[in-house]
Amino acid sequence: MLHDILNLVLLSSTLRIATPLILASLGGVVAERSGVTNIGLEGMMLLGAFLAVVGSFYAGPWVGVACALGGGMLAGLIHGFMSITVKANQIISGTAINILAVGLPNILIPVIWPEHFATTPVVETLPCIQLDAIGKLPVVGPILNAQSPIMYFAFLMVPFLHVMLYKTRFGLRLRALGEHPKAADTLGVHVVRIRYIAMLISGSLAGLGGAFLSIAYQSQFSMAMTAGRGFIGMAAMIFGRWKPVGALVACLLFGFADAFQAAAQSAGVPIPPDLFLAFPYVLTLIALVSLAGKRSGGPAAAGKPYIAA
Repeated sequence: MLHDILNLVLLSSTLRIATPLILASLGGVVAERSGVTNIGLEGMMLLGAFLAVVGSFYAGPWVGVACALGGGMLAGLIHGFMSITVKANQIISGTAINILAVGLPNILIPVIWPEHFATTPVVETLPCIQLDAIGKLPVVGPILNAQSPIMYFAFLMVPFLHVMLYKTRFGLRLRALGEHPKAADTLGVHVVRIRYIAMLISGSLAGLGGAFLSIAYQSQFSMAMTAGRGFIGMAAMIFGRWKPVGALVACLLFGFADAFQAAAQSAGVPIPPDLFLAFPYVLTLIALVSLAGKRSGGPAAAGKPYIAA
């Protein structure tokens, strides 16, 4: 029975399940490194998932991706305006975005599709990419080949953001804002501008994660489709010490746990299904609890509005 669970299909499923988590977690890393806590990742994902379906319905899946990116960036701008310009409480602002993302599709779905409520019709999905060179590789070929282009993009974003954060002048300035924005401002770093750029990046990544769920992993939008993935992405960000590579490892851990529970149920393991469904979430809680009392290493200025002297 164990052989039926632990196979290449399980590893391939792990990558697919981890993809939206990676995008949300990376969005959280960029936002918090700039000093803005983005608890609205869940709502940005949900908004991106909905707009991706709308775009795909009218003009095809690639337009859906563009709509998801635009929706995520707009939500990021709203959160940025409230957090950076208005200097409102960042937790409340992010929570408001989450609430808005739940209510807006409920209102718009019956308007766009009169016969549908809370769930959209099935739309065209993004085609998987066939990479012959990778497909011929032993072991890893079947795992990496024929996956969604969003999945490849998510994994490529990890080294890209790592280099951007730690090897570029912009990354140095971004991290300085998360640690000591007043000192950065004194040295001529434009705090407001860079934080807004960070929120645009954060929102677009979360929106793309939502697009993956609705037009790649599935083929329609439903209200519960994010299932807390935005919050899990934040947990992965914390577990990964606010670093892209660490966040990737944490997301793969959760993805493996979720894929394992699905494979175990399919294999007929005699354990109540509710326990299996809870397994990845329990694993996330255990990972976070294991960090309790330890030095988190999070950005010192995250969540604190900057008021120029």
